Amino acid sequence: MFLNLIKKTFDIREGEFKISFYMLAYIFLVIASLLIIKPTVNALFLSELGIENLPLAFLLVAATAIISSYAYSRALARYSLKKIIRFTLFVSIILIVVLALLLRFHLLNKWALYFFYVWVAIHAVLSASQFWVMANLVYNAREAKRLFGFIGSGAILGGILGGYLTSLLAPLIGNENVIFIAALFLGICILLLNKIWKARVIKLNTFKQKKRTGVREVKPITLIKNSKHLTYLAGIVGVSVIVAKLVDYLYSDFASASIPDPDELASFFAFWFSTFNLLSLLIQLFFTQRVVGVWGVGFSLMLLPLGIFAGAALFFVIPELSVIIFIKAVDGTLKQSIHKSATELLSLPLPFDLKNKTKSFIDVVVDSVATGIAGFILIFAIKGLELPVYYITSIIILLVGVWMFFIYKVRQEYFQTFRENLAELANIKLKDTTNTKNVSVVAGMKSVFKSGSEGQILFMLQKLQEINDKRFIKEVELLVDHPSVKVKTAAIQSLYFLNSNSMIAQIPTLLQSDDEDLVEATLAYLLLHAQKNENIVFDVYLEDKKPLIATTALVSLARESRDNYSLRTNYKLHDRIKREISVVKENENDLERLQLLLKTVGAANISEFHYFIHDYLLYPNEAVQKTAIIAAGQTLSPEFIPLVVAFLPSKSLRYTTIMALQNYGQQVQHTLLEMIKAHTVSIEIARFIPLVFKAFHSQDSVRCLFQLLEDKDLAVRLAAIRALSDLKTDYPNLHFNNSKIVASIYDECKLYHNTLSAMHTQIIVSYRNRKKSKEIISEAERDARASLLELLERRLDAGLERIFKLLGLKYKQNDITIAYAGLVSEKQEARTNAIEFLDNLLSGELKRKLLPIIESSAVDVTSEEVIHQFKQKIGTELECFQLLLEANDQKLKLAVFFLMGKQQDKKYLPLLKKYLEEDNFKIRSFAQEAIDELENVKNEL
Repeated sequence: MFLNLIKKTFDIREGEFKISFYMLAYIFLVIASLLIIKPTVNALFLSELGIENLPLAFLLVAATAIISSYAYSRALARYSLKKIIRFTLFVSIILIVVLALLLRFHLLNKWALYFFYVWVAIHAVLSASQFWVMANLVYNAREAKRLFGFIGSGAILGGILGGYLTSLLAPLIGNENVIFIAALFLGICILLLNKIWKARVIKLNTFKQKKRTGVREVKPITLIKNSKHLTYLAGIVGVSVIVAKLVDYLYSDFASASIPDPDELASFFAFWFSTFNLLSLLIQLFFTQRVVGVWGVGFSLMLLPLGIFAGAALFFVIPELSVIIFIKAVDGTLKQSIHKSATELLSLPLPFDLKNKTKSFIDVVVDSVATGIAGFILIFAIKGLELPVYYITSIIILLVGVWMFFIYKVRQEYFQTFRENLAELANIKLKDTTNTKNVSVVAGMKSVFKSGSEGQILFMLQKLQEINDKRFIKEVELLVDHPSVKVKTAAIQSLYFLNSNSMIAQIPTLLQSDDEDLVEATLAYLLLHAQKNENIVFDVYLEDKKPLIATTALVSLARESRDNYSLRTNYKLHDRIKREISVVKENENDLERLQLLLKTVGAANISEFHYFIHDYLLYPNEAVQKTAIIAAGQTLSPEFIPLVVAFLPSKSLRYTTIMALQNYGQQVQHTLLEMIKAHTVSIEIARFIPLVFKAFHSQDSVRCLFQLLEDKDLAVRLAAIRALSDLKTDYPNLHFNNSKIVASIYDECKLYHNTLSAMHTQIIVSYRNRKKSKEIISEAERDARASLLELLERRLDAGLERIFKLLGLKYKQNDITIAYAGLVSEKQEARTNAIEFLDNLLSGELKRKLLPIIESSAVDVTSEEVIHQFKQKIGTELECFQLLLEANDQKLKLAVFFLMGKQQDKKYLPLLKKYLEEDNFKIRSFAQEAIDELENVKNEL
């Protein structure tokens, strides 16, 4: 029962307790041994050498750490982490025994006290650092967030035991005998190290001994300087240590002044060390996981400096030992609980090799150098300037400000590091935000016009029509002589938009081309520069001997006279079109002339001739069919909208259809929206209508698409979400309603839960119940259920995609794209990093609702653990079918009907009969087939 309580409290999952217990026991013994040695050494140092020598000891710690770090980094390059930890433990045991013997025989002198003070200080940070490096190796990011609180409580328990043990036993058996217990604890740690390595590290094969290659090792300090993440992390560690040492100095100064006896002072230190650890344990048990898990790393790191700031400010009002104990309590409790877990989480996004090379350097060297800096500050302030002790609190307040700045910066880097690692794992290239040398866009476009390929030139000419920049007129004029007909056509069209009249002299040559598009573009250019004398153009070219020129001129006349009644009457457009239709009807093989006539009818918009467009909308030739669709759009007649929309499902005609609908202008969006809402178009057509909305890329498009988010059909909703996502990518200035986005996400979450529940029912309830009753399941039923499960799994995948597309509308799309790619990756590390990345990105109620879904998508979604996490009711199979049939999903309904028929259970008959009156033929027919199967079984019985 107690074990289950622990597992529930710390969310320890199947297979994690044994290794977590080993880790907890290891850090428990390390800290317990430290808390036996440290109070004794500190008390002896203060009693024998005095508080005035403490700053010098701080400097010696720093100097020793810098020298020893070189040897430690060399060892890391040559030996495995396991060997280094084991060697460190052996050396520590030997030194503890030596210390005990020196105490027993009263051989401790001034230099021995300095030596052991420095060694204890370095041992404290090195042993803990090695443990947390190993913990980063044993656990991934998600496991660490859950379990670091549990194993961290081992450190606090060790502090409690070690402190109270020293406080109680030292007066009875003497400090020298208590110290032997510390050596015993470290000996047990060696055994635990072997068990941890065998049980987890070797099994997971995540740690590989680095072979010496002759490549020069990069120094840890260089690695830290090259990484903003590590730089800010080192800054946090450094500043926090300086503050802690200054607080420690105040604490030691006030305590030693009040308690002159060494044994009483050691007992005082041991008592408060253990008391602080007891408070820290309570925080670890009941608050750490909640604070770090819910509020994140940044907020968790802020609590310690804010607490110290409050205590330092209070000291100015009440400069007494009780306030110093409060400051020390804040430092001693939060540092070992919330702050420790949050700090260790900062290292998780970093590659293990980088952590292995730099973490011990930060924890030992940076810690020790910071200790030395604290020593310099104390020597300068207390001895040099002879300032009163309470001035130290002013320095503490200033350092707390620096500390909080580093926390703010490291949180940004923490998030960025997760993003980069996740992008690398998911094979996504991040957008380059670095400053590059500015290259003139104008010069680049001109260069393309002069020497680019056909495709490049056509692309640039299209862009030029959008920006309409007259600086390119000369370069475009030269393209009229380009060997490519497509380039010539695009150049003339661009000159039309640029309103340049310098090419009039070359027009006759261009009109002799046999390319329809070039001739049409040339005539349009001529008409533009004819100003009010369009008659000159039409008089010359309508009766041209070359049919292509004459029919193209007729197209131009239809366009120009659309709103010009006199021009239409003067050139008898009606009669010309009627005559041209007769000619084309006699010779339908002239497809070029047929297409030009369709353009003419569409541009003229004479309703009498609309029948002609109708006749060719389903023409077997695709080029003609596309022209007819465009012509239908040019008429702007509402009668053609349903006919044109019907071509959206066709992949080859879709782009043309969207262009045709765009001719109607923005108002067509509301017409199409009503068609979807009124169900006057099929689902197959409705699912492509969002592409039309997207093509307008306007705020009105966004509003229409948001209305489609409420549609019951999943395919329509997904299409709308994808269109919104594309609009946000291409047109970030458009406004997206955050409240509607969040509401849609919640709806998708509910649907995901229901689908998951149905899937779970199919696997657990139906299958297990039949297995228990030993009923024989037919092959047909098994296949039907397998098909339904496969469809449900696809629905879960589509639901996840919809959720992430919606998230991309609320957050930065690149971040969401990276997270989604990581989540669906086959790499476990990518999935784990994606969840942690989103855990930091999301917030509030959205985070609470989404994280269970996101976590479930990375594991077996049909497990009972996942279902219970959602608190979903596990219904009967009949309830499952009712739930699925309520969803507006045709494929799901058909799959359910099919499975019902194969189960041969008459209880499904009433449910099936409800669907015999459905408008959809497939649904009616599948329901009837299932009913027939069940009634045949009934008759046989």
